[in-house]
Amino acid sequence: MIEGAELARTIEALLFLSPDPLSVAELAEAARAGEPDVEVALSALAQRYAPGARGIVLRELGGGYTFATDPSTEDAARRLFSRPRTATLTPAQAETLAIVAYLQPVSRPEITRIRGVSADSAATTLLERGLVEEAGRSQFGAVMYRTSTLFLKLFGLRSLDELPDVARWDPTPEEQTELRERLLRAGEARAGGGSTPE
Repeated sequence: MIEGAELARTIEALLFLSPDPLSVAELAEAARAGEPDVEVALSALAQRYAPGARGIVLRELGGGYTFATDPSTEDAARRLFSRPRTATLTPAQAETLAIVAYLQPVSRPEITRIRGVSADSAATTLLERGLVEEAGRSQFGAVMYRTSTLFLKLFGLRSLDELPDVARWDPTPEEQTELRERLLRAGEARAGGGSTPE
């Protein structure tokens, strides 16, 4: 059983993680604590997050509790969220960005050869969004691309050295064979409406 300050920390974390208000009963169940203890912890948090004390306040809404921004911060929050947001990448853009990230500097013709389809539209969009930038020209005159500082920022990387190791997703020939066989068996089983003998 969690008690005192530790319970208050746990309740604080649960409220931070939940996008919706949480009732005392939900908090008690998640924290494996009694409802009276949760109410005491909520009282402590209400004092800690009293209006005017911090940028966040504890609010009771719709039968539950949640964290909200202090009303005094509304103007600053509105300015922050009125900025243009980066749209989600399409699969083609994500593939192109991955190729640039791992092979940079790399040209559009090279990206197209790797993907098997034209990379012109995806590369142009990534350039417009500031995720990639020009990095000179190849010996054949094609524009070379590299990732930008914005790319590092958006993906939470200090440097390109922190990119995940590609080898972790590169199956060995044995793994490829096993995977292919498993997929074929699954396809045959689905087509036949049942399992196939091993």
